[in-house]
Amino acid sequence: MRVCVFGAGAIGGFIAAALARSGVDVSVVARGAHLEAIRTGGLRVSSDLGDFTVQVKASNDLRDFGDLDYVLLTFKSQQWDGVLPQFERAIAERAVFVTLQNGLPFWYSPDRALESVDPGGRILRMIPYDRIIGGVVHASGHIAAPGRIRQSGGMLYPLGELDGTTTQRICALSQAFAAAGMSAPIEPEIRRNIWRKLVNNLALNPVSALTRATVQRMLSDAPVRALLRAIIEEGLAIARASGVEPGVDADERLKWAEHIADVKTSMLQDVEAGRPLELEPIAGAALELARHHGVPAPHVETVYALTKLLGRNVQSA
Repeated sequence: MRVCVFGAGAIGGFIAAALARSGVDVSVVARGAHLEAIRTGGLRVSSDLGDFTVQVKASNDLRDFGDLDYVLLTFKSQQWDGVLPQFERAIAERAVFVTLQNGLPFWYSPDRALESVDPGGRILRMIPYDRIIGGVVHASGHIAAPGRIRQSGGMLYPLGELDGTTTQRICALSQAFAAAGMSAPIEPEIRRNIWRKLVNNLALNPVSALTRATVQRMLSDAPVRALLRAIIEEGLAIARASGVEPGVDADERLKWAEHIADVKTSMLQDVEAGRPLELEPIAGAALELARHHGVPAPHVETVYALTKLLGRNVQSA
């Protein structure tokens, strides 16, 4: 099995390192000082699997690698525009693309591109629909230093074919994750799993960015917790209007969040680092569906507008 992890940051870097340690032929796409550190010293990991270092092939361009069985997409969705040309070779060579990204994926509706994620439908037209596997990340982490990753928050990475079938290719990938110490159960309704995570991200990520508060600090503040609950409820209503029953309620989602370590969300980390915010695939896409289906979402609208302005201010600072 030959796997490339496109986006070897906190999540992708850990997945790549765990797979490589178990014997999978792994390559990674990374950038800048992080890339150079991986090339010279490997991926150094502190994690729920222990501390270890692995050597992997690394480049800033997917086209530098030969035939691939799987390309795991772990970069942030706002980066699609700059990397899409790199996918032509892997598409031609029939690689399978596995989306392990926050928010709603570009493939969410096969016949209607989400403008928030895929303006004009370029990604949906380019990547064959039958070569996509959906995935969800239930873990956290950060890049402690170039080439050094700290992971926490569990080992759960559900995978699902978009049509709900169980194929040889998804079984092989699930088994590879398991052999590496990670759990990747095959889910027949991957959209349901995506929404379960999305409604939490929809609430926790923007509010943390606006308040600079960690997860547990937000949950322990009664007025903020009430706001988070209202946002989750609106997100669940949007999911149902789009044809997906998440099978959870807001109270269950808040209780699930209570089990997360008292960490900074990825969006808060991006604010503090002055990076672009991963807002559109999370809040922008949810609002796009809300408007399409006529679902009122006033709390999401408000938080989205404020966080969008915050993102512009962070970038201009």
